[in-house]
This record gives sequence, structure tokens and C-alpha cells, in this order.
Amino acid sequence: MDRPSLTARPSTALSGKVRAPGDKSISHRALILSALAVGEGRIDGLLESDDVLATAAAVAAMGAETERLGPGVWRVVGQGGLRQPDGIIDCGNSGTAARLLMGAVAGYLIEVRFDGDESLRGRPMARVSEPLVLMGARVSADRLPLTVGGGGHFGAPLNAIQWTSRNASAQVKSAILLAGLRADGVTSVTEPSASRDHTERMLPLFGVEVQRDGLTASVGGGQALSATDLSVPGDPSSAAFPLAAALLIPGSRVTVEGVMLNPARTGLFETLVEMGADLTITNRREQGGETVGDITARGSRMRGVEVPPERAASMIDEYPILAALASAAEGPTIMRGLEELRVKESDRIAGTAAMLRACGATVEEEPAGLIVQGQARAPSGGGRVETHGDHRLAMSALVLGLAASRPVSVDRPDMIATSFPGFVDLMTGLGAQMGPS
Repeated sequence: MDRPSLTARPSTALSGKVRAPGDKSISHRALILSALAVGEGRIDGLLESDDVLATAAAVAAMGAETERLGPGVWRVVGQGGLRQPDGIIDCGNSGTAARLLMGAVAGYLIEVRFDGDESLRGRPMARVSEPLVLMGARVSADRLPLTVGGGGHFGAPLNAIQWTSRNASAQVKSAILLAGLRADGVTSVTEPSASRDHTERMLPLFGVEVQRDGLTASVGGGQALSATDLSVPGDPSSAAFPLAAALLIPGSRVTVEGVMLNPARTGLFETLVEMGADLTITNRREQGGETVGDITARGSRMRGVEVPPERAASMIDEYPILAALASAAEGPTIMRGLEELRVKESDRIAGTAAMLRACGATVEEEPAGLIVQGQARAPSGGGRVETHGDHRLAMSALVLGLAASRPVSVDRPDMIATSFPGFVDLMTGLGAQMGPS
């Protein structure tokens, strides 16, 4: 049986104001830290995507009391730690859920079996299991399904470690720091370049002291977490799609409100401004320990640029949509330092290149990069994109289809709900021509 597909058709100017969905990275962390804390807390603006709901189910299975009070509003009562679940913890498509929960579980005298969908089973877990084993946890395999036995050997506390990561990864860093909360001594993680720092920003809200020195983050073991109320800011990775559509389609003006502006997450916006995009940020304010603002994008003629490789960590999820924009810019856009994209929900380097070619664009694939040859106009479109179950490839292809001269279709549109439920309704509300094939 053929799977349903979704098609974006050439559209006229988009306009309107929308609110960014809650940030996925922060939503995961809000649930996990609330589960580790003692007492009751409220989370407002939680992203209710498939990925985040998998984390909500996981913490509930391990002892936290969770209750949905309304759209994006959740009550979580933590028991000061994690308990032995009755069954397997299914992380769905979420690498964040799997890796952070592995780190959290490592500190407790429980044994937890983790699994996920086909895509997640193919993603490497050794980058997390290696430091956790060094700390004294037991990990049965380097890919899902796997079992984590926590609490250190023979029930002793975990060993504190000073870990130097080979790659900048907020998931790896966060897993180690969460395990470090239950270790004997001070655990530190040093990265080669800055990754997302949401865990380090959020832990102090729960009463945990975090030391940061350049590219090193440290926590001392034995610190108890106290429940707190949290407000989740808007996700810049999701905001990128309506903003990109506005930039691509002449005459458009779209504002996305409440977008998080953490410097570790704004690499795409910096790059787009360098490309000549008409982006403005207004109403900057603080929310949930983060700076947020409203971003307005207007239809723009852009030029190709060379993206600094050291910027990759601050926009690692946005390269597919950047590549789509680059195909309509004038001249080549060079993107390198993208090794991490090979082990995302799909091989995003290969998937992005294939997506662009299916849409009529010219792209060169490198082992750790992409070179997109922009033609100063949107590509012809007309293709059906195989997304390999990757939500960001699907949304990037659909945004490109709105500006192309012929429709663009994607397979497996259901995967979009892993990060952006309501994507189609939001886009059509702005005037996008998008719907079932």
C-alpha cells in the first residue's frame, strides 16, 4: 500500500503573525529535570510533539507523576529520583530522549531497557555509553535496543570524571552532567566548540550549582533538585520554516513571536543576515532563563556565502532549510564541518543533497559538507522527495515547494509531528498552498 504524501504548491506572498512552538530541546529537559526533582512543578509552553511525549511517558514510567492540564501546560511531581520501570522505555524517534535519559538512569540503582523506532536504532550511542561506563554504569550495547544499569558497580556511587568530548554535542554533555549529579566528586565535560547550553542554564533553576569555564561545564555530585515552574520559549529550529518560506516568496512578510535567541541556537539567523536576508528582531525579553524575541522575515534576494565551520553547532538542525534557501540565492553557498549530520535522524548530508536534486537544484556532496549552487531563483521543483523518516528534510522540501515553479511532494509526512505538530495548519494559515497529494 502506498504511504500518504504531502504536497506544497507554488504560493503567492505569505503574511501574518504566528507563535513559535515550544522549544523541543528545552521541553525534553524540563520534563527530565522535573522528574529528578522533589516536589510539584508546572511547565507552560511544552512542545507536545511525538518526541517530547515519548519523554513524558518515559519519566512517568520511572516514577514521576505527570498530568496534562491544557494545551502545552503540564504538571509534574518528581520523587527526587528515578524508579525501576515495569517495561521497556520507548524513545520513539528521539535521540535527545534516549541519550539524556541514559545519563539520568545511570545514577540510580535500576536497570532500564531502552528502544526506539528504526531510525533511532541506527543512531550511535557509544558517545554516551563510553563515558557512562567509565563512571561505573553498565551499558549493554552501542545502539538501541540497549540496557543501562545504574548506580555504579555493586551499588557504589558513580565515579566523577573529567571528560573531553571529541565532538560538540549537547546531548552527550547533558547525559554526562545528569549522571554527574549522582557521582562522587565533580564531573566536568570539555568540548572542542560550544554546543547548546540549555542543561547548564536550566539546572540552576532547580537549585543545582553549575560551573562554566570557557568550553568546560562542571557539576558536583550529591546536589538535590527542587521542583520549580518553567516557561518554555519558542523553538528557533521550528521558527526557521515559516521564516524561510517568507524569505523565498517575493512580497511576503511573516512574524514569528516568542523565538528563543540563545546564542548557541541562532547560527542560522546570523547566516541568513550575511546572505542579505531581511530579518528583524524586536521585543527582546527574558523567559524561562532564556532571551526570546519576535522575528520578522520579508521576501528577500539573497547571495551565497561560506558558512564558518565553527558555526555548525549553533545551527546543526537548520542545514536542510539553509540548503533550500541557498538553492534560490545568487552564487554558491559552502557548508562544511557537518560530520554530525551523518548520524542524525537520517544521513542529513546525503538526504539534503537528494532533496535538492529532486527539486531541480544543483548541489555537491562532500564527506562533511555541502556546496549548493544557487541560481538566483527558486529551483523548478516537480519532485517527490524521499525523506527517510526525517522530519526536517520533509519540512525543508515543502518550504522549497512553495517557491518552486512546480509542486514538491514528500513521503511520510506523519514524521513532521515528531518536532512540529501543527506545521501544515500554521503554514496554510499564512497563505501557503500545502495539503495531501
